[in-house]
Amino acid sequence: MSAPVVIVVVDDEALLRWAVAESLIAAGYEVRQADTAAQAVQCLDTAKASPLVVVLDLKLPDSSDLSLARKILADRPDASVIMMTAHGSAQDKAEAEAAGVFKFIQKPFDLSEMTAVVREAAAKMGDR
Repeated sequence: MSAPVVIVVVDDEALLRWAVAESLIAAGYEVRQADTAAQAVQCLDTAKASPLVVVLDLKLPDSSDLSLARKILADRPDASVIMMTAHGSAQDKAEAEAAGVFKFIQKPFDLSEMTAVVREAAAKMGDR
């Protein structure tokens, strides 16, 4: 039996992070939350043996570019990163896709849309 997919939701907006996490928990996923890049790295360290999907805000208090997404994908090439942002440009989207980000989602978004994208990313790993 394979390990369940772990979802890490990283956003400094507490209400949005909570809403995304609750939606994914209701869909049956194991979810961890972080509000900074540093906390995200700690969450990722505890999920080393599990398939991983990271829902990541582009702009965090301690990371305001694609550096965290690049680090995640370098450390865990099997992971899927879903980038979300309220302030992204076409260039940000192109750079994210070039870096290997699975999807780039503009805020605001519908929670069912995010859940569907996470489900698609998890399915790529053979789950759900």
